[in-house]
Amino acid sequence: MGVTDRIKATLRDRGAASFLFAAVVLGILVGIAAATLVTLTGLVRVVTTNVIENPSWGVWAIVITIPVGMAVSWGINERFGPGVSGGGITETLVGLGLHGGYLPTGKIIPKLVATAATLGTGGSGGREGPIAYIGASIGSSLARYTGFDHDRIRSLVAAGAGAGIGASFNAPIAGMMFAMEVILGSFAIRHLNAVVIASVAAAVTAQLLVGEESILTSPAHSLGNPAELILYSALAVIAVFVGILYLKALDISASYSLPSRLPRWFRPLLFGLSVGLIGLVWPDSLGTGQNFLSGLLRLEGSGTYVWWTLGFIALAKIATSALTRAGGGSAGTFMPALVIGGSTGAAFAIIMEQGLGFTGLDTGAFAVVGMAAAFATIARAPLTSVIIVFELTGNYELVLPLMLGAALATYLGDRLHPESAYTLPLRRKNITLPKSEDIDLLDTVLVNAVMLPHDGGVHPWNTLAEAAEFFDTTSHHGAPVLDDRGDLVGMITLSDIRKAGGPSMSMTVAETMSSDVITITSDMPVAAALARMSSLGVGRLPVVDQKHSKRVVGMFRRVSVVRAYEQALSMSKGKELYRERARIRSQPGADFFDVAVHEGSAIANQDVSAVSWPHDIVLVSIQRGTAVLVPHGDTTIRVGDKLTVFGTPEACREVETIQTAPGEKK
Repeated sequence: MGVTDRIKATLRDRGAASFLFAAVVLGILVGIAAATLVTLTGLVRVVTTNVIENPSWGVWAIVITIPVGMAVSWGINERFGPGVSGGGITETLVGLGLHGGYLPTGKIIPKLVATAATLGTGGSGGREGPIAYIGASIGSSLARYTGFDHDRIRSLVAAGAGAGIGASFNAPIAGMMFAMEVILGSFAIRHLNAVVIASVAAAVTAQLLVGEESILTSPAHSLGNPAELILYSALAVIAVFVGILYLKALDISASYSLPSRLPRWFRPLLFGLSVGLIGLVWPDSLGTGQNFLSGLLRLEGSGTYVWWTLGFIALAKIATSALTRAGGGSAGTFMPALVIGGSTGAAFAIIMEQGLGFTGLDTGAFAVVGMAAAFATIARAPLTSVIIVFELTGNYELVLPLMLGAALATYLGDRLHPESAYTLPLRRKNITLPKSEDIDLLDTVLVNAVMLPHDGGVHPWNTLAEAAEFFDTTSHHGAPVLDDRGDLVGMITLSDIRKAGGPSMSMTVAETMSSDVITITSDMPVAAALARMSSLGVGRLPVVDQKHSKRVVGMFRRVSVVRAYEQALSMSKGKELYRERARIRSQPGADFFDVAVHEGSAIANQDVSAVSWPHDIVLVSIQRGTAVLVPHGDTTIRVGDKLTVFGTPEACREVETIQTAPGEKK
């Protein structure tokens, strides 16, 4: 047994204690990474400042330094692959939801360098998203190295991301809340200990290494008059529209395509130049905006600001942040959301006091509530937005306006713009991540119990005609593409062949296949595999070896789901697990549906084998009272039974239709 295997075996034997120790180690490592990012960004900023202070360049230097920084980030992303540029939270969600918690270790250092290059040269954005991604990657690597199971890998990935947020703001509770609310989308108690421990360890480590001067802080604020809650409510509504404007800017800028005649490297230079030009007019819209925001939070009155100046800074921050992200810069949306909300809140307070005659308003307090409302709109994380402000200000006297503003912003934001800043990129790729960790009947069955044998695949050099012949022979609709060593390099389906013009002797599989393949492992619960398959809208997933991520050991297809469901029912009949199972959503494609057998139904009192079922429907189970039956051909259907079927929505409607006897109305 090698050293690595011995460590894994030791940690598994120690159980919860070793898992919590891993969380402590993770927090320390993330704290060191956060301090490293702060230091690297500061070094690049020193160089940039020296260039700007050179009389030969002056402030005009930013129209050169910012494009250069974004070009460096873009180039690193081209070299090391997607995930280096951008914010990092979306990539963490994809890794957690579709890759079983796998985030590549090899992107940690490139992400650090790309973020320092972007923010240090003046690019607009926050370091919180990138450090959350780096923390999640460290958690993923640590979990894989120590051999923890699938559920604990999820815990450590989320804990790493939360630790990154906690280290950035010296706010471990907010980091914990962000991990549970945004990354996991669940407050399951089994994840909580690791997330809390990692967040605290990271925050302490980062503070020891870089001190509090590099962390956003705010003085205490309080609610002056309960009647001001009306003003705070109005501010929340305004913050929602400003937040949605930011989301629209992110979407439009990311979707914008340059003319095809221009080289790809022209994009970061053009977008960087645009950011620099905006920054010449509104310099507070560049960088992280931390110093500017700290100044707003310390305001008691209007200070030297006028409302329209703050309004333009908010709009400029929206533009520069969106352009930085779209141009290939590595920067997050967390800090820009706070700057935009803080500017909006302070501007609102100044208008109310100077324009409408309200007296005694605390401008800094309105900036604080504006931050919470804008972040709740942009990230759909109301609890995180409230908690982080509590930790920044160190007091709870703004609890009522903060909770009111965050709740209103989340409510209105969900209805006016369903996507958050973190799910917008997924929507453009037609990816829907699983939204729930509720216990499912299929959690009781592992993929290795129901996966189909690996009956070969096709090769990149095969023609489409040969691939079509393979599908005819095997009756499959999709197959893995394997190289000469038998390693997985892609997937190809019948629909891919049809889109390419049909079977052809001139086109090869390599020209048509999808090389970005989502895989699963045999030790994964079927519920997680099905959620991943449903999120992508595909009908099959390759099962790979746990130690060799390119070695295919089987295939998980839709028929595997039916087999798993039947096996789970035979193991769990009558248990509360069936009653509590969450309905698995699948768009597009087949799904599970419940059909109640009513009085007068044409299928009541008939044997299963005697019913003319639609051809693309499988009867999975029959619930009769508190019992769950696995149906056979001679099973008699009775009034009051609840049938669980697997098939398309159209086929399910056919089942409803055949229940109605001739001449009867349902």
